[in-house]
Amino acid sequence: MIFLLFSILFSSFLFIVFKLFSKYTINTNQAIIVNYFTAFCVGYFSHQTPINITTLVQKPWFFGALILSSLFISIFTVMALTSQKNGVGVASVAGKMSIVIPVIFGLYLYNEQLNFQKVLGIILALCAVYLSVLKETPITKNKNFIYPFLLFLGSGIIDTLIKYIQHKYVTDDELSLFSAIVFLLAGLMGLFMYFFKKTAISYKNIIAGAILGIVNYYSIIFLLKSLATKTMSSAEIFTINNVAIVMLTTLLGLLIFKEKMYLKNWVGIFIAIISILLITL
Repeated sequence: MIFLLFSILFSSFLFIVFKLFSKYTINTNQAIIVNYFTAFCVGYFSHQTPINITTLVQKPWFFGALILSSLFISIFTVMALTSQKNGVGVASVAGKMSIVIPVIFGLYLYNEQLNFQKVLGIILALCAVYLSVLKETPITKNKNFIYPFLLFLGSGIIDTLIKYIQHKYVTDDELSLFSAIVFLLAGLMGLFMYFFKKTAISYKNIIAGAILGIVNYYSIIFLLKSLATKTMSSAEIFTINNVAIVMLTTLLGLLIFKEKMYLKNWVGIFIAIISILLITL
């Protein structure tokens, strides 16, 4: 449970960091590239055994890491755009409503069983996520609705692939190595894309990217560790993780960025607490 708690904390900080990027005029593309190389370095030095580069591509999870890295660089950019153009709350709801995708695949791929109480908890969780970030203007009327939609779809696919690859191919002692390689490949892809842009590199973008990379690495590694404990099903873990992140980012948005909270937002947080209790008890 402690791994899940840390995953929630670091994942919530991601949205806050992205919001601060726009406040301090950080070049998002540069910061994201630096972020992935930073995350790779953290993962590389966290791995206990020596890494054999020649046999790395022969790992059963390498192809999955390649797919994940391409999704990471794409969806991370979408997450940044959604946080900046639509707000932290909308980015949170778009990314975390995607729990329906890994939950459905979890039931199908791993024959996970859900009783009525837990199904009710998941349904309430979806309602809670929506209510927690709902403002006076409906999300569907936002002119940048394409960003939340892409974030919803991409986040769901990423969560599903992470669980599948971790469950089928990655051993517990390779979690840090697997994460590091995913980040390295994502960084290389981002660097390749950056070559087509004529923008000067700024030190503040490098520093911001390094901070983002540390937060990003631990948000993933703690999620992988919580999935590896097998104390709860993936449906329960993803639901608790995503709902708690929405609750925390909503409250942080209120405290840090003075985002206005409505009665329906507080109702959503109350329902979220009930849904977590239904799922975990």
